[in-house]
Amino acid sequence: MPVSQGDGVGTDDRLASWNDGTTKKSILDFVARVTEAGGKDYVAPEERIATFDNDGTLWSERPYPFQVAFALDRLKAMAPQHPGWRDKEPFKSALAGDLKGMLSGGYHALIAIVAATHSGMTTDEFEAEVRKWMVATRHPTTHRLFTEMVFQPMLELLTYLRANGFKTFIVSGGGIEFMRAFAEVTYGVPPEQVIGSSGKLKFEMRDGQPVLSKLPEIELVNDNVEKPAAIQKFIGRRPIAAFGNSDGDLEMLQWTAAGTGARFALLVHHNDAIREFAYDRTPSIRQLDKALDEANAKGWTVVDMKNDWRRIFPFE
Repeated sequence: MPVSQGDGVGTDDRLASWNDGTTKKSILDFVARVTEAGGKDYVAPEERIATFDNDGTLWSERPYPFQVAFALDRLKAMAPQHPGWRDKEPFKSALAGDLKGMLSGGYHALIAIVAATHSGMTTDEFEAEVRKWMVATRHPTTHRLFTEMVFQPMLELLTYLRANGFKTFIVSGGGIEFMRAFAEVTYGVPPEQVIGSSGKLKFEMRDGQPVLSKLPEIELVNDNVEKPAAIQKFIGRRPIAAFGNSDGDLEMLQWTAAGTGARFALLVHHNDAIREFAYDRTPSIRQLDKALDEANAKGWTVVDMKNDWRRIFPFE
């Protein structure tokens, strides 16, 4: 049964892992409105920009963001060359296996670990390391490859939007080079459509060859107010649809929803402790508190993971 007219090509079965209900209907109705040629809400294909957070929105993020797992493995391997780490936080807690202590420093503590463990390599070397790690390392509780911990309903949503003329971008607090190493194969999002936190790069010659080396200096922490600024800087168009799962995505959703014409804002609410994890307002690395209040007040779409998603992971 078609859900869009004019140049839209989607059908209901493209969202097969979504249970029928108001959440699925809100997506289908929005896409139908913006793709109906001649309709009052029609949006030209070049303006159909959709932005997605990554951690907790496109794939799982517990017990901690997956890039942290990569950084911790790097930290342990590099520790013998950095004896001072054993007496300095957050490295001390991380090396001792004290995840609570490590996470007590918040997101910026994780950024410090990422900066220290990702620098020194060239961008090509780093990409190779991430890809090697992705096919060899498993999630600590599900024992699945991290790329298997993607959300099947969101994969379907990405495909469905692109089939209806949308250009999909990842706009995340995760590291841009880290996400670019797997985003195209995993999500169908090419590297140039990935925006994330970034460290400084340096052009230099090594053995007569030009390379870009990663420096231990942070250039952008792409979170909160930085997300809409980064969208404007790197995309140059305000999205008509934005998808997130935490307070770190609030400003991106606010900015998207405030534009003229048809707009769509969606939050993934993690409330299924059996099939995934359940968390929201309790303070942590990522919480859904202010954004949830805003969604309820503004009528944004909130995914009830327990009831809206028939299937969460591809391997189910």
